[in-house]
Amino acid sequence: MKKRVVITGMGVVAPNAIGLANFEDAIRKGKSGIRFEEELERLKFSCQIAGKPQVSEEKIAEYFTPLQLRGLNSSGIVYGVIAGTDAWRDAGLKIEETEQPDWDSGIIFGTGILGVDKFREAIHLIDAGKTRRLGSTSVMQTMASGISAYLGGILGCGNQVTTNSSACTTGTEALLMGFERIASGKAKRMLVGSCSDHGPYVWGGFDAMRILPSKYNEKPAEASRPMSSSAAGFVPGSGAGALMLEDYETAQARGAKIYCEVLGGATNSGGQRGGGSMTAANSEAVIKCIKDAIQFSGISAEEIDVINGHLTATTRDALEIENWKKALKNDDFPYINSLKGMTGHCLAASGSIECVASVLQIAKKFIFGNTNCEDLNPEISALISEEKVPRKTLEKPVNILVKASFGFGDVNAVAIFKKI
Repeated sequence: MKKRVVITGMGVVAPNAIGLANFEDAIRKGKSGIRFEEELERLKFSCQIAGKPQVSEEKIAEYFTPLQLRGLNSSGIVYGVIAGTDAWRDAGLKIEETEQPDWDSGIIFGTGILGVDKFREAIHLIDAGKTRRLGSTSVMQTMASGISAYLGGILGCGNQVTTNSSACTTGTEALLMGFERIASGKAKRMLVGSCSDHGPYVWGGFDAMRILPSKYNEKPAEASRPMSSSAAGFVPGSGAGALMLEDYETAQARGAKIYCEVLGGATNSGGQRGGGSMTAANSEAVIKCIKDAIQFSGISAEEIDVINGHLTATTRDALEIENWKKALKNDDFPYINSLKGMTGHCLAASGSIECVASVLQIAKKFIFGNTNCEDLNPEISALISEEKVPRKTLEKPVNILVKASFGFGDVNAVAIFKKI
């Protein structure tokens, strides 16, 4: 018999806000975190805007010791440590300097690519024959598991501490992996989440693919337009989101506040077959992932109040809605929204940041509006009622919300949250 899993803490570093309270306020108001980046203009990017969290040096110093800050040059690690530490503290857990690890608590914190700027720094030194000047932190900042290793040491976790990586699906997949570990009784608590570095060396490949908007450099807040007929591509972003998953009985016993329950979900791959490719999802696999998540969670499609979609502001948004429609087979389609109109597409961090936004909607009884979607794509309005795509925040209780992420490599993840 599987254990029930609940969420007792959250943390977020997003382009439009740092910290849970600020983030809730930002998404309620439809605040954009997309800005013009002078560095991208200097490097002659077509798309010269991005969603980059505004984290001050003073803020960073609150989470790292002077020794840890020495030579630290990985924005993803900075974002992940802040979000992860905040989630731990938000759950009412203490950070204690003890000799004994916390055997009941683990970490699954994902990333797509980590330490890009540190890599660049190292390459220059190595090519110049100055390998000994690399410093002792270059390895831990550039290994994919650097983020979980940093958090594991700061928090003293003794259960599984690892990193996953599945492109844009990473954060939602990490949540489901943590869910499975607790549900099976192998851990009492799992800190889950994901992070993504910022900068031209992360975003350059997407600019080269010409899938980023280039006509909004002077109007950055209007550039990311999920489900809009004028959507022109996704705006690159970065940041981190983190959620503390906990065995329901353990959470109750220590009197923890509970945001919601994780009913479960599903992950799969389209195998880059049947219309799927490295960059496009196989619709059959997407539909199957949604159906499998619903079946595993023991609910019906009719019970779903809100969908927080992947919806990146590309031409494939309409196809995603069509897939949802086929999977749910429900005449009364749920409300649907996308965070990316405010943050851009935060790549590997997107799933976890959007999971935090999803859980906040359940816990605080609202549905945030879709920014820059005044002109709903007619292909979408032909599938669902316009009122199901709210433009402004609705003050409305949410019982069950479904969160989906679909990533490069034709990989899918769907998680289902419920009010408790």
